[in-house]
Amino acid sequence: MSILKRVPWVSLAVVLLSYSTLGWVISETHPPMFVWSAIVAAILLLILSLTTPWPKVTYYYTLVFESNVRAFGIAVLAAFLFFIMLAWFRIFLDTLLIISATILLSIDFQIADLKRKTAFWSASIASLTGLVFGALVYKLVNSEILLKF
Repeated sequence: MSILKRVPWVSLAVVLLSYSTLGWVISETHPPMFVWSAIVAAILLLILSLTTPWPKVTYYYTLVFESNVRAFGIAVLAAFLFFIMLAWFRIFLDTLLIISATILLSIDFQIADLKRKTAFWSASIASLTGLVFGALVYKLVNSEILLKF
């Protein structure tokens, strides 16, 4: 079976749409370039963490929870993130949508029995394309050329 038949096109479309909304929302704030690069790094880190095999993930988690001080720090960070989740519920829902779409794509890649590198690069390309597409559509819609019509 060719690789094009095994690719989960619906999941890729959902990821593309969810990340395009992220690009739109971020473009509304007119952030500086370092914010865009931090977002791209966070997206790649999320996709990398979802395409990493579970034994490596458990190894890194055991490193984090090795000492009581680290575990306490993680608990305080989790409590702070829970507060942020409640305070900015709309942003939390948007973030949850993006993470859920990326998890769905990762699961579909595993079901399709694609290699991890192929899954990572396909998800990265779809995510970053959606981010750029959302930002470009926002710029196009809000440009002065279209407002004259």
